[in-house]
Order: sequence, then structure tokens, then C-alpha cells
Amino acid sequence: MTTPPLIVIGENIHCTRVALRKGKRIADRDGAEVILYESADGEQRALPVTEEAKRTKDYEEGRVKHVHVAIETAMETAAGDPAEGIRYIEALVRHQERTGAAFLDLNVDEMSPKLSVQTGAMAWLAATVQDLTALPLSIDSSSVDVIRAGLEAIRPAKARPMLNSASLERQDALDLAREHDCRVVVTAAGERGMPNGPDERVANASRMVEAALARGFAPGDLYVDPLVFPISVDSAFGLHCFDAIRALRQRFGSNIHITGGMSNVSFGLPARKLLNEMFVLLAVDAGADGGIMDPVASPPEAILAIDRSDPSYKLAEDVLMGRDEHCMAYIRAWRKSRRTRK
Repeated sequence: MTTPPLIVIGENIHCTRVALRKGKRIADRDGAEVILYESADGEQRALPVTEEAKRTKDYEEGRVKHVHVAIETAMETAAGDPAEGIRYIEALVRHQERTGAAFLDLNVDEMSPKLSVQTGAMAWLAATVQDLTALPLSIDSSSVDVIRAGLEAIRPAKARPMLNSASLERQDALDLAREHDCRVVVTAAGERGMPNGPDERVANASRMVEAALARGFAPGDLYVDPLVFPISVDSAFGLHCFDAIRALRQRFGSNIHITGGMSNVSFGLPARKLLNEMFVLLAVDAGADGGIMDPVASPPEAILAIDRSDPSYKLAEDVLMGRDEHCMAYIRAWRKSRRTRK
């Protein structure tokens, strides 16, 4: 029996996304610092880093928030060629389309601490991206007001959007999702904070599923996020998530979807792609059918075809299953491989 394709919510149009100034994506062109990228039609192009970006703490610490740069350039809130900013955003869209995204997740929370700037940027971005793709948009923010701005910018004739996300601390997001005929990500967050273990995850997420069903949502429109925490903080966090996924799948059956921010698991550790991909496989084993993830770095078809007997993936599995306390064996192996490559 073949495994069905993963339902990927592509996370690449986020203002949190960074490129390292000393990495391969940042270069000097005639004395100007630029972000190198491949356009939608395969042309090698460069997006100048804005002066505004150079005044940020991220830049001082060696990081460029490249999506942020593209949006402020395209919106003409910073000096530069707006067409190049649009071209950059279109490239992000096309690359995710080609590698298996089912939704395109938009997040502009880090454009500015000002709510007015966030809402304006989200409205602009949703209106712009919907003209670049036939894929449905996922509107993602920590603010319901920002989500509303994005949903109001989507034309009714376009594919049904997704609201990311609703939780016990903001159940009003469910009403907003109903108003705009959205699919919705519901999370296992509690009314006053994050869950402590699998049981609390299941209890919180179940309350949200029931609240959504009571409002008339179809089960297939619900995407449950049990919340993925960094394994570097606690070696049991992977097991907590897998246990919660199994319990939610058993409780609600195959009609709902189970997703999650898969790359969260690898924060603070080296070779993150390896851990992220193994985590997706283990989550699918437990009952997940998708994830909020980067399909360009890790195409879903490639993940499902991974050879789990590969020693590298075995090391990653030991980390994620809590068998490698403090990730020590994994980190030692990574350091050894780096020494070998030098």
C-alpha cells in the first residue's frame, strides 16, 4: 500500500526567513550587498539588501530577513526596484508549487511591531500572491486583526483559504474562519500557555475540534496542530508529540487532518534538515498527514522515499525518539563529519 502524499502548508513566504550574510545566498555586486535567487523562469537574479534591513539587529548579527526585504521593496516602503521585489516573491511561490505545496502560508508579523504596518503588509501580500498562484493561501499571524486583513484581501472566486491558527486563547478566530469560509488550523495551545505533555495536548486540541464542529465546520476542514517543540530543550518532546498525534487520530478518525510546524523540532541543533525529515516520517507513522514545512528544502515525495536504514537517519531517529539523551551522539557524529570534510 502506498503512502498518500503529504498535505504541505508551505512556510517560505514568512518574514522570519533568514539568509546568512556569510552564506552562499548573499553576495557583493559592484559594492552592493544582494540576495541571490533563481527567478520563476530559471534566471539567476539578485535582490539588493535594503538600507532599512541593514539597520536591524538581525543584520548586525549576520542575518538578512530576505522575505522581509522583498516585501518592503515590492511595496515601495524601501528604496529599490519594486518589480524585483515582486519577482522574488513570485519565485518563492513557483518553487513551492513545483515541490508539492498544497497551501502557501503567509506571515508578516516581523515586518514591524506596529499593528497598522502588519495589517497593511498582510493585505498587500495576500492580494499580490493570489494573483501569482492557483494554490489556496494560508493566512498566518499571532494577531486575529492581521489574519482578518489577509482574508478580506482574498477574492471570493479564489481557492478556499486557510486560517492559521485558532486556539483556546483565541476561539474568536473560529468565527472569523466561518465568516470567510476557511479551512482552519487548530492548535493544542491552552488558554494561558503551552501544553506540558501529550495528555494536555490532546485535551486542548480536542476542545478546539469540538468547538469547531459545533460551529458547523466539516471535519475535513480542520487541521490539528499538536505543537512541535525543540528536541534540544527536552529529549521527551518528540515522544510527547507522537503520542498526541496517535491519540488524536484514534479519537477523531481519518476525517480530520493532523499537521504541525515540523521544523520547530530542530531549533538549536546542527544538520536541521536531517532531523526535520526524520521527524516528518515519524509523525506520519503516528498518524499525521501533513505539515507546515519547507517543500523546497525537503520535497514531500523525497521525504517519503527516504531510506531509514541510512546511519544518518538512524542517528536522527534516536534523537527524536528520546534514545539519545541531550542529543550527544548526534552532535558528536556531526562534529566528526565536519572534521572529515575539512
